[in-house]
Amino acid sequence: MSSTLVLVHGFWHGSWCWSEVILRVVAAGRLAVAVDMVGHGLYARRPRWFSAQSYDPGAVGTELSPVGDVSLDDAAGLLTAQIKWIGGGGPVTVVAHSAAGPVLTRVAQRTPELVAHAVYLSAYMPSSGVPAVAYTRMPEAADDHVAPLLQGDPARIGALRLDFATDDAAYRRRLHEAFYGDVDSVLADAATGLLTPDGPLGVMLGTTDLTHDGWGSVRRTYLTCARDMAIRPALQARFIAEADAAFPGNPTSVVALDASHSPFLSMPDVVADILTAIG
Repeated sequence: MSSTLVLVHGFWHGSWCWSEVILRVVAAGRLAVAVDMVGHGLYARRPRWFSAQSYDPGAVGTELSPVGDVSLDDAAGLLTAQIKWIGGGGPVTVVAHSAAGPVLTRVAQRTPELVAHAVYLSAYMPSSGVPAVAYTRMPEAADDHVAPLLQGDPARIGALRLDFATDDAAYRRRLHEAFYGDVDSVLADAATGLLTPDGPLGVMLGTTDLTHDGWGSVRRTYLTCARDMAIRPALQARFIAEADAAFPGNPTSVVALDASHSPFLSMPDVVADILTAIG
């Protein structure tokens, strides 16, 4: 019997982003559940400027983030508790999108017995001892569309912050291009309205030392997205190459998607079919 799928969203999103995939996976006869990552969804803590009656553009770049104290340990602790509950202590298949990748890596390293299969959907899959944030400064990420949209100094405010409250049409158009390039515009608008502004910087700063008996022992699959403007294809390829060089006895299975950063919205049928078939 195939293990239950646990779907984890990336920064700024929530478990809601998997809804179109889950209904298809379940209809195909496989158990699946989406969870919220720390600092997001039902665990979100929004800065004051985001919900204030009077929009203050000056505060967007200066207000300290209410998730500035969230660490990779916090995120991994929550995910570990979630998969223990969902799997009843048995192994599950965890699918991580984008910035959920480092969280999955930490969980699989510390408790490999809980992860039957680690699936990275255009996600950060950092090497041993390397923080995910380091990859945002590598040549392969030079033309990503997210970095220019960040507000304020992440090191000072404690978060990777995007301004979803602005009425700047050009900025909002660039947000759509970064995350939802091939998503129907009406659906992309609806998704944007559900996003939270702050991704905890601590998740991206944390590092995990990988071992053959830990993360290196877990089966892994990487779903690449050829039109991704947030995590560029060259960077996705680097993650795979580094992992395979470190653990050649357990190579990464690769599935290629002709998609933007959010195929769970642009091609849920395809994503559901792939995930349903993963052992």
